[in-house]
Amino acid sequence: MSTAPLRRLACLLALAASLAACTTLNAVSAWLGNEVAFTAPQLQRKLDNSFPRDFDKLGGLVSARLTNPRLSIPQGDSRLRLDFDIAVSALGETPVDSGHFALLSGLRYNPATQGLHLDNPELLSVDIPGAGSLLKGGTRGLINTLLADYAASEPVYRLDDDLLRKLPSGKRIGSTNIENGRVVVHLTQ
Repeated sequence: MSTAPLRRLACLLALAASLAACTTLNAVSAWLGNEVAFTAPQLQRKLDNSFPRDFDKLGGLVSARLTNPRLSIPQGDSRLRLDFDIAVSALGETPVDSGHFALLSGLRYNPATQGLHLDNPELLSVDIPGAGSLLKGGTRGLINTLLADYAASEPVYRLDDDLLRKLPSGKRIGSTNIENGRVVVHLTQ
């Protein structure tokens, strides 16, 4: 029996073991290049674990519940799209049926949270059937306030501690861009 197939198998096993030692392909990508990339499904899984979310404003006079986040990266766009279901209620008003809103946003890295946060979110649409006086009274303003608060404090995606520990020596997180349907975190010296 020839030893060549056994050598090939041993090399493949060694390569597989070394790749398994890096818990993510992103760690390998960081070592081999100057970027770490994430796909929309990776970000979606993190969002699914973070919702529903309740927000109270004005001491509970106005409340909103965000559910069912849906993240996509439109073809050829440099921003991601997020769609949410929303229920808004105000003190003294009957609860409003669930509606929907959509936004476009870039992403930025925040070292304090080790996460990717919305960057300059732009509200695309708000559709809350039966909102009546609530919509006239500023539901769009409420959503913009919620977005600003969320963008400042809550990451859409938190980078794994293990990935951050495995960054090559002297490298740190630089800019974050959306390129070719992926979120790309560029590393700098």
